[in-house]
Amino acid sequence: MNKKITIAGLGWLGNAFASHLLQLGYTVKGSVTDIGKATTLTSKGIDAIPLVLTENGVTGEVDVLLQDTDVLAIMIPPGLRRNTGANYALKMAHFLHAIEQSSVRKVILVSSTSVYDDGQGSVNESNVPIPQLNAAKQLYDVEQIFFNAPSFKTTIVRFGGLFGGSRNPVRFIAGRKGLSNGDAPVNMIHREDCIGILLEIIKKDVFGHIFNAVSPQHPTKRDYYTKQAIQLGLTVPEYEDESEAIFKQVDSIYLKKLLHYTFKVTL
Repeated sequence: MNKKITIAGLGWLGNAFASHLLQLGYTVKGSVTDIGKATTLTSKGIDAIPLVLTENGVTGEVDVLLQDTDVLAIMIPPGLRRNTGANYALKMAHFLHAIEQSSVRKVILVSSTSVYDDGQGSVNESNVPIPQLNAAKQLYDVEQIFFNAPSFKTTIVRFGGLFGGSRNPVRFIAGRKGLSNGDAPVNMIHREDCIGILLEIIKKDVFGHIFNAVSPQHPTKRDYYTKQAIQLGLTVPEYEDESEAIFKQVDSIYLKKLLHYTFKVTL
């Protein structure tokens, strides 16, 4: 029985996932980078342990975090969009080494559909990612080292664009003009479905697989963000008219085949 869950990265998704697991009777602990946040979460029943991954190693009580764990869910944000030059792959290699020294035998690694290049067209799990950008290459490298680790089984979950709660990507582009690729399809997923998919992996004990986790609906960016802006009372972003869109559309074979998952939130 996978009843003791450890979440590395109690952030926007990890915190919500932990709360949901607690309601279902699971034992949950996880990592944070801030001691103050650890105290707050522990008071809510989530045993939160301060832990920091650096390019030089892992700082914190990683042994305590990993002990007595049925499933380790890794949700540590790469931080690669900030262009800090950080080596996410090296940080995760240090964490991988710590996991290999522990008794953990089942891992869920949260990744991203950005491992697929924007020009790859329609893809599913049978298509090998061809990352071109450094950030995407690092993500794919991390997927590879975890998926091929011999001491535990890893299931990789590539989430699309995340939204839910107060988080909505349209807030970053509302009112902007001259945006490109308006006819490209969106690849989005609501936090409720993220949690639902992760839970099914644990409940059905499905490890050693790769899932693309994206809503099956793919409206165009122009249509989707126009609708979202109007619903939130924001200025509608404007896209340039283009003759040909560069796009990727990410779908899944295995969410239905292996998990029998039905999405709760439609686009």
